[in-house]
Amino acid sequence: AGPGESKTEAAMSEVVPEPRQKPVVPMKPMGINASLLGYIGIDTIIEQMRKKTMKTGFDFNIMVVGQSGLGKSTLVNTLFKSQVSRKSSGWNREEKIPKTVEIKAIGHVIEEGGVKMKLTVIDTPGFGDQINNENCWEPIEKYINEQYEKFLKEEVNIARKKRIPDTRVHCCLYFISPTGHSLRPLDLEFMKHLSKVVNIIPVIAKADTMTLEEKTEFKQRVRKELEVNGIEFYPQKEFDEDLEDKTENDKIRQESMPFAVVGSDKEYQVNGKRVLGRKTPWGIIEVENLTHCEFALLRDFVIRTHLQDLKEVTHNIHYETYRAKRLNDNGGLPPMTVETEENHESNL
Repeated sequence: AGPGESKTEAAMSEVVPEPRQKPVVPMKPMGINASLLGYIGIDTIIEQMRKKTMKTGFDFNIMVVGQSGLGKSTLVNTLFKSQVSRKSSGWNREEKIPKTVEIKAIGHVIEEGGVKMKLTVIDTPGFGDQINNENCWEPIEKYINEQYEKFLKEEVNIARKKRIPDTRVHCCLYFISPTGHSLRPLDLEFMKHLSKVVNIIPVIAKADTMTLEEKTEFKQRVRKELEVNGIEFYPQKEFDEDLEDKTENDKIRQESMPFAVVGSDKEYQVNGKRVLGRKTPWGIIEVENLTHCEFALLRDFVIRTHLQDLKEVTHNIHYETYRAKRLNDNGGLPPMTVETEENHESNL
């Protein structure tokens, strides 16, 4: 072939495009009617998960924050129907109000229906009890972040534990004083700072000190103040996963929050039944009676419907936010301790 022909072939090869491969379209999952083919047993996965959870148990850590005298310990004891939180039996002159906020964690194992729950109640004596309460939320924020740090260090270990002990705070009950007026600056500052790192559930303590009209007005005023100040409490709107969750949580946010509660660990006889309640000169306030207070709504919300979600939001949102910031600030990983270096060397 001459030089002219070779040029023509080269020009043709440039003009003719190579055949393009069609993109592979993934097949749509086909819905198969299992009844036509016989029973497979996929539904047993729920039972398998239940058995595994019953064997290992689960952790739940609840923090209570508020001024002394609002019945924090009593309410937590009422929630779990056992003495899970210490409370002073009476005023002791030798006992002084803590000069700074102290953190006291008490652990218990509660078993019900074969399911074990490792419960930790974190109390914060000294909060809001000083003349100057400036920045008194800082020890609480520090404690919450320390638990995230502890979990993160365990997680990034090369030889990490199969089941990392979970000390992270899953739920913070914030006790609002039943003044009937408005939130104090301290309440707003605490929730503004802490709502970004923990699930806050606001509760109005000792609601039996207000009339029904005062209680309704106070609840509406608190909701309005939280909205005006841009304070997000649990369940946060942006974490609703589907329409069913949104409908259920909207009802809680607009009607129930903040829960106006009364706590008591004493039993009384009412109409032939033993009930938890508070005795007053004009009768007995039944803790679990919805016409008397909203304790039953709070209990159902925290334990019976949203307990798993509280744990998931803590892990997937609050802990992940802390983890991403921590690793980003450190250029990838937290600094290696002597222990992690030894584990690293032994693995190598």
